[in-house]
Amino acid sequence: MKKFGIIVFVLVLVTAMSFANGQAEGGENFPNRTIQNIFPWGPGGALAKSQIIAKALAEELDTPVTVVSTPGAAGIKAFQTAMNKPADGYTIIDGYVAPLVLQPLLGKADWTYRDFKPLSAGVAHPFSIGCKVGEIRWSNFQEMMEYGKAHPGKLRYTSDSPNNLPHMVIAKVLQTYGVVAQNVPYEPADARKDIKAGVLDFGFVGVADYSQDPEGFDILLVLSELPASKAAFGGAPAIDEMGIDLGLSGLGPMGWDWWLVRPDTPEKETQILRDAMARAMAREDVLSAIENLGSIALEWGPDDYEEVVGSVSDQLASMQGALSWEREELAKLK
Repeated sequence: MKKFGIIVFVLVLVTAMSFANGQAEGGENFPNRTIQNIFPWGPGGALAKSQIIAKALAEELDTPVTVVSTPGAAGIKAFQTAMNKPADGYTIIDGYVAPLVLQPLLGKADWTYRDFKPLSAGVAHPFSIGCKVGEIRWSNFQEMMEYGKAHPGKLRYTSDSPNNLPHMVIAKVLQTYGVVAQNVPYEPADARKDIKAGVLDFGFVGVADYSQDPEGFDILLVLSELPASKAAFGGAPAIDEMGIDLGLSGLGPMGWDWWLVRPDTPEKETQILRDAMARAMAREDVLSAIENLGSIALEWGPDDYEEVVGSVSDQLASMQGALSWEREELAKLK
């Protein structure tokens, strides 16, 4: 009986040691189960682009990577969901600019972009200002600004939802030129239709809108100085060609995402993900698939994160003031 007890003890000890070794090997063999990318919006073009990157990342890691749509509270719900999961490398945060930078600036989230570890930049969604084709009151953006100065408060435009990122960017441009215009809330599909019909004087046109109907808009100004953004809008004039400092550069005046993990994610797992993301984002099939969906794949890596995203944070803080300026100037005209 005593001998039997010793045998049982040895078996238990061996089992425990095997389990411990397996745990250690699990870290060394990362990843060995499905990785989730927590995505902050519902179905649509942005989700499709994240799925393209996730598929490539899965192939580079030889491990499934799923994109989990978690919409709510302008992206905040997705961030909260991801941050409540273990910091083990199996949860990636799809860090779009709204929940990552804008919502904290508005006091609606208790984190900053510095509270995460960057893996890689993802995609950018450039913005532009467009109007109907054949407009006779102006033939370019500068002439529209001159018209706007001569007719304060008469121009009507839309950014879809008020106080969103396109609204902030356009308001900043208008403030720089001293042009007071009225922002009209719209459903996106109706907005593009009424811009093309001339019901609205001008408005926000995204790169996906333009790529679907390049003949339907006269693009007056591309709200980015990045060459790829200008090319995405058929070579239309860009903000760096206006001869005036708008205070907008890099990713500041557009939508984008950056793939992130929690700050306490182990360095080894983080580096494995970073290396795989770099390979995925360099693939020609990934670049062309993203371009075909009307967007731009970004080439920045983790070493660029502070400089690039920090600049966006500073610019968004400035653009908040433009919204206040627009409201005050419109009130004076009543």
